[in-house]
Amino acid sequence: MLQKMNINLKYGKSQISFDFDENQFEILGNANQKSVLSDSELGARFDNPIDSKPLEELINAGETVLIVVPDATRQTACASIVNLLVRRLIANGTQPFEINIIFATGIHRQVTTAEKSEILSPFIVQRIKMLDHKAKDLMQIAGLESKQFINFGEENGIPIELNRVLHEFDHTIIVGGISFHYFAGFTGGRKLICPGLASERTISATHKLAFDCETKSRREGASTGILKGNVVHEAFMNVAKHAKPTFSFNTIVNENGEATEMFCGDWISAHETACAVYAAENTIEITEKRDLVIVSCGFPFDVNLIQAHKAVETASHACTDGGTIIFLAECAGGVGRKDFLNWFDTENSFGLAENLCRNYQVNGQTAWSLLQKAERFQIKIITSLSEFETSKMRLEKINSLDEMKSIINESEKGYIIPFGAKNLIKVQ
Repeated sequence: MLQKMNINLKYGKSQISFDFDENQFEILGNANQKSVLSDSELGARFDNPIDSKPLEELINAGETVLIVVPDATRQTACASIVNLLVRRLIANGTQPFEINIIFATGIHRQVTTAEKSEILSPFIVQRIKMLDHKAKDLMQIAGLESKQFINFGEENGIPIELNRVLHEFDHTIIVGGISFHYFAGFTGGRKLICPGLASERTISATHKLAFDCETKSRREGASTGILKGNVVHEAFMNVAKHAKPTFSFNTIVNENGEATEMFCGDWISAHETACAVYAAENTIEITEKRDLVIVSCGFPFDVNLIQAHKAVETASHACTDGGTIIFLAECAGGVGRKDFLNWFDTENSFGLAENLCRNYQVNGQTAWSLLQKAERFQIKIITSLSEFETSKMRLEKINSLDEMKSIINESEKGYIIPFGAKNLIKVQ
């Protein structure tokens, strides 16, 4: 007898209701059910930082402070943290005009005015000066000395260039959220500096380390949930140390973007502690791969295809080769970059890899990763992207929930991964 169950799968800022047979599908990963940290609980963590003195003992009245925050592609509970942080700085003698906030966009697009209020709250946006980062410097392109970046030279073949604003303030405080990253191991921490506030040249050189041009595949160790021995993470750390962050905040959030955990203090130790806790809570072990996997992630993880691809990465670890991945990703922001689709003007992923090694670009590696999966699995996508865009990426567009149901073989065992961007799947 069929045992019908229902699950609401996130799709952009909305949801798609899906009825399924619990004997056919197993759900991998649950919503973070921990209670949201109150202001007093956050304050207690401020007072007991990891491997660091409290903020009030590190920053003196009259000293300037730069706060580095993520862009709109991340959930970090940033508004709660920054509101408390700014109030404590002011109570400690720092004047509002001595505080600036910069968005660590890396090579992402600029943060809009509306997004700034969503990330930080209107209260903060109205009172604290906001700064934007641009990874591309026209002076560098023209072969002239950069006015935007400080050049710290080259180490291990990587040019170390960081936004000059990092050295115009007495203190830098980084605020980030922890999640898995498919080749840097984890988000947060050092990523606020590199790639967040690095030049395009530095970002490209560090990201390139994730790809092995001899094997035409991902470099060993550059993988989800790995920091030790991960060359990309180590390169990020090597660049970020030049910014000398005074303090850091690292949050773990629920599906509404509210903080359920917060680790603050030393920019290295607090991040490593947060990553260990996140991995322990979000790594899922399975005994077998299955022929059918349904995966969703929701906003902001599916704001564009480049971001949403991370959910497919998760699903790929639970699906048998040749199996079907049904992928829900609204992608209201399109594919993510105008030139992203150009990478798919090649016969296969090997050809794309050769093009990538000849002319490396960060998003080319994402394109290779996606195309490789499209060759291994049948990927069907429910999305707002056009059929032209999806077919070019070798994805089959599904136009409705009914169409999705019609392609599900009731005899196939499957998995449903409702929070695809937040989990790591391991086969025992």
